[in-house]
Amino acid sequence: MFSPIRKIARAVRGKTVQEREFDYLNASMSQVDLEFRQREIDRGLFRR
Repeated sequence: MFSPIRKIARAVRGKTVQEREFDYLNASMSQVDLEFRQREIDRGLFRR
């Protein structure tokens, strides 16, 4: 019953920090790029 409402609410509120971090990591092109992106996240890139 609440499933459609939850889907609409997620679409309206935007992505969470964790979702943005995950998308950023998934966009890496190589192992080196992935490690660089992980270090950026550890430094707080998405927490500002």
